[in-house]
Amino acid sequence: MLFLKSTSVTKAPGIYDVDIAAKPPGKTFGVYIATDPDNPPTAVIAALKAAGFENTHSSGYTHKDRGKVLDLHFHKDGTDLFKGWKPEENAANMAIITKVFGDVGITITPRVMSLAEAYA
Repeated sequence: MLFLKSTSVTKAPGIYDVDIAAKPPGKTFGVYIATDPDNPPTAVIAALKAAGFENTHSSGYTHKDRGKVLDLHFHKDGTDLFKGWKPEENAANMAIITKVFGDVGITITPRVMSLAEAYA
């Protein structure tokens, strides 16, 4: 779950926040999106699915400011050990993610999760 300060401001239509994060050592990234369930970012979701990302988690909740939020997690398997991404897959997939979100005006900042966060 992304920690939102407010549901009154969106980064793009239907998107409250985006996190592009990987578990250590940081080769295979997941896409985490906090969305507005009443106004979903259908173009972004369709573009991720077309690129081979699968929706692996979906969880709705009501934010403390009473706004509705739907957390969506997307993942794409790679061909490396434990379905991780090889370097060339990482480059290609990150380019896709950057374009998908760039097309709606969101600049992404990929990050590697802490061990505590990754395995909580």
